Amino acid sequence: MNEVAANTVVDERYRIVDRIGSGGMADVYRAEDIHLGREIALKVLHRRFAQDEEFVERFRREARAAAGLAHPNVVGVYDRGEHEGTYYIAMEHLTGSSLKEVVQSEAPLDQERVIDLGVAILQAAAFAHKHGVIHRDFKPHNVIVDAEGVPKVTDFGIARAGASEMTETGSIMGTAQYLSPEQAQGHSVTAASDLYSIGIMLYELLTGRLPFAGDSAVSIALKHLSEIPPPMSDDGRDPARTPDAANRLRIEPNLEAVVMGALAKDPAARWQSAEDFAEALEACRPYVQAHGNGVAPGGPAAGAVPAPVVVAGPAAEVERVEEGESRRRRRWPYAALAVLVLALVAVMAYAFTRPDKFEVPKVEGIQLSEARERLDRAGFEEVDVDRARSRAPLDTVIGQEPDAGEKAPREEPVSLTVSSGPGKVRMPSVRNQPRERAIKELNKVGLEVTEEPEASETVKEGLAIRTVPGAGTEVDRNSRVQLFVSTGPEQVAVPDVVGLTRESAEARITDVGLEVAVQTAESDEAEEGEVLAQSPDSGTLERGETVTITVATAPEQISVPDVTGLSRSEALRVLRNAGLAGSVQEEATDDPAEDGTVLEQRPGAAVEVDEGSSVTIVVGLLEELESEPEPGGAEPGEPRAPGMPGEPQPLP
Repeated sequence: MNEVAANTVVDERYRIVDRIGSGGMADVYRAEDIHLGREIALKVLHRRFAQDEEFVERFRREARAAAGLAHPNVVGVYDRGEHEGTYYIAMEHLTGSSLKEVVQSEAPLDQERVIDLGVAILQAAAFAHKHGVIHRDFKPHNVIVDAEGVPKVTDFGIARAGASEMTETGSIMGTAQYLSPEQAQGHSVTAASDLYSIGIMLYELLTGRLPFAGDSAVSIALKHLSEIPPPMSDDGRDPARTPDAANRLRIEPNLEAVVMGALAKDPAARWQSAEDFAEALEACRPYVQAHGNGVAPGGPAAGAVPAPVVVAGPAAEVERVEEGESRRRRRWPYAALAVLVLALVAVMAYAFTRPDKFEVPKVEGIQLSEARERLDRAGFEEVDVDRARSRAPLDTVIGQEPDAGEKAPREEPVSLTVSSGPGKVRMPSVRNQPRERAIKELNKVGLEVTEEPEASETVKEGLAIRTVPGAGTEVDRNSRVQLFVSTGPEQVAVPDVVGLTRESAEARITDVGLEVAVQTAESDEAEEGEVLAQSPDSGTLERGETVTITVATAPEQISVPDVTGLSRSEALRVLRNAGLAGSVQEEATDDPAEDGTVLEQRPGAAVEVDEGSSVTIVVGLLEELESEPEPGGAEPGEPRAPGMPGEPQPLP
């Protein structure tokens, strides 16, 4: 992929500072973890590998495995993820030099220092092997020596994924010098392959040179397959090469035997574990301390050598260290010749007695029960099963040894690695996180997400409300969970309640989640309690908002006051003050006391009537009998009466 520019923030978390290295598979950057405020190293996979699904899956699997390798001599892996179409690993950032830089500037190293470095590297390898991780690319470039001189192994996680590209043109360059014979042949790789590579590293640290060199990676690989490594000490080489005996490189013989024991062509002839290899190195320490950085001509000073100890080597018996270096020199060629003869005899015997081999069927990717049946049909009856956590379904075969298509004796067991399922993860809390971030957090721990919209009064639109299962719950990795995302407060349609009774209208409004406010208005046309109007009358509101309804009430009833006996004007005033209208009728009377007085009212006193109703009052009008009334009811020369007797008079 193209170089990641400085200040780029990868996966919203890692800010690139600068590039600190580049390799065949990835670039390494110094970066800042902006969440935790610490400096880390970010290894970003080259884009050409990111397009290979098988490669990427191995990269992810091994990155997860490497993240579990918490060991003082292993560079810590913190995180993994995806960025712009490729993948990255975030890991511990160390200040120091690679072991290759130490070799180039200081080799050959002090032999006791080599023991210290070798033991630490082997302890890291042993820890990884116990956790099922094979490095596959041990070399000085992948060991960082910090300021205190402590080595830390890096590139666990890419190493196994990187095995598939060893056959690509040029990819083998830079690692061929440390490649085990079985890797060069394309055979399956085991922990013994790592020990061979560590043996090559120790050889280089002790001598300042590699055992095999060549013009190309292929020529070097062929030497790993066919040639015996040259002796490490110049004593075992042509004297003409270094005629000055005082300047010859001399490796303590036990230490040389231990390192050479790791370089056997046959993996079964090497040290069988990293722990055994480390213990053998430690057993050489007292002899190295006694002899210094090399065996001086003529042997060590009297009393300088500890009690003789035999360090058991895997390929041949390691000599006892005895006084008299000349005797050791005389015996060495004969002992070496004897070992070679014995090895030749063993190879010939194996060739004549080795069992027939048959092709191993492919069982990777199928269920364990079916795999057993397929192997049994092919004649492989013995099956060893190891369980490993995997994204693959439970009981799916995720690895086999020997690989499919390889030939093996039917008497030997076939080793299967079987998925124990994806394992458990704890649900993270994503409440109030933006939708995209919440989904990313759930994906990051290995969960699939189904998104569900949900209205919320308390969580803003577009933010996560909750998950099902809830935060803190342990669930199967790769399982699907629900994420509820807020759509904001719920919107509801306003119901039409005009014409309903007040009770029905209130029930309908509250049923959809709205509140009701009531106001009244008198109405002559509508029945009392009927809804005359509402606001708003349509549209939508947020749940909990208010709809106002106007309810009809009957006009107010007024008790008609008693105005009989009052004067005309007084009676009209009383009716007006009571909220009633008055109409007047006059009635002739011959009683002067009744003149202008209310004789009768309709309706009568105390009758309940609507406000504004009209009350008719009958007012007495004295009759003039002395003379003929003029037309119109008035005496000549007198004012005419307002009306004829019995005729209603309008209000003044």
